[in-house]
Formats: sequence, C-alpha cells, structure tokens
Amino acid sequence: MKIRHPIRKIIGTLLITLLYAALALGILVGVKGYRMYEDAISQMSLEERVESIRDGEGFTHYSELTEFYIKAVISVEDHRFMNHFGLDPIAICRAAWRDIMAGSFKEGGSTITQQLAKNLLFNQDKTMERKVAEIFAVFDIEEQYSKEEIFELYVNTSNFGSGYYGISEASEGYFNKLPSELTDYESALLAGVPNAPSLYSPDVSLNLASQRVGQVLQSMVRENALSQGEADDIQENTEIKGADE
Repeated sequence: MKIRHPIRKIIGTLLITLLYAALALGILVGVKGYRMYEDAISQMSLEERVESIRDGEGFTHYSELTEFYIKAVISVEDHRFMNHFGLDPIAICRAAWRDIMAGSFKEGGSTITQQLAKNLLFNQDKTMERKVAEIFAVFDIEEQYSKEEIFELYVNTSNFGSGYYGISEASEGYFNKLPSELTDYESALLAGVPNAPSLYSPDVSLNLASQRVGQVLQSMVRENALSQGEADDIQENTEIKGADE
C-alpha cells in the first residue's frame, strides 16, 4: 500500500485552506461592494444623478464633440469601449497582473463606464469594495444608457485639472473655445489630461502635457484612428502655451 508523504498532506491542506479563505474574502468584499452601491443610490438614484449632470451649466452633448476628440478619448482610455458590456476582462486581467508584480493596488483596468460610475457615485479611493461597487453600477448604467450617452456623461464629469470639471469648462478654461472648436492637438491634449490631471494640465507643465499628447496620438495610431504621418504633423504644429513658458 502506497503511503502518502506527510509534507504533501500538509501542503494540500494548506492550499485548500487558502482557497476557502480567498473564497470567503471574495464573498465578503462582494457583499460590502454591493452595500456601498446600494448606499450610494439610496442617497440619490442613478437617474437623478444623470439628470443633475445634464441640467448643469455647460453640459456638452455627444453631437457637440469633435470626431477627433471622441476617437482620441476612446483610443487612449478604453479602445474596446464600443464593443464591451461595461467591463473589459482583458484589461482587468492585465491590470491585476501588474498590481501583483508591483505589490500594490495601482491599476484597475477601468473602462469608460467604470470611470463614469466612479464620477457619478463614488469617491476616488482605490479599494476593493469600491471596485466591486463600480461593477454593480456599470451593469445598471450599460442597461439604461447608450454608449453615446455614457461617453458624453463621462466627459462631462471628468476632472481636467486646474479646477475644471467637464469638457466644456476645460475647453473654455484652457483654450477659450467651445468643445466643437478644438483643434486636433487641443483635442488630444484634453483627451489625455483626465488620466492624471495634476501632472498633465498645461497650467502645471507644458512639457508633460506635450508628452501626454504624444501618448494619446500614438494610441490613436495603434487603433488605426490616425496614421503615423498625421500624428507627427499634429505633434509638431502647435502653439500651446503653459506653465513651462
């Protein structure tokens, strides 16, 4: 009769214990996340929050945004936006792997819909409970609103730095223009700022803002929204002024 090695038995028991612990933790986080979402919408429903944004001064409709700006935002923030159901499993797995390698919770693989959920309902704290709460919000948002509506709500609630919230405030504050009047370079700049407003605002650093424009343009090239030659022309022909000048 084959005798099982005691070390293998101990390792097997430990793995099973860890599996059950992970499952219990997942359930606990899921319950807390759902309660966080329920608490948020109990204070003000999703529909009421959306209407308050739409009724706000300077709300910019999807039809008032330049096609270049729309493509720039989708390319750099969430290139599968028009096709996914509000969550991007590929991006989530990639972000999770980077978090594991970095040993910290820095990336979340957030889609535009997830970012809208955060803007509408939650604070900016990066916790597992909030990320789960976002998921519940995402399902409701995707069910009730079209992709165009989600996009316009996102750009109307995003932080563009320098105290500007929403594409209208940012466009007028930085360039004294309506969103529909933005040049391609200005559109690319504003598409890139919300990723890190305290860094990429042209009021903070023109150099970093320009570098971010380059990243946005390259993302558009990767997504075939722009040719490399067009990207080079846009990057080279600009007269943006900012904090570094």
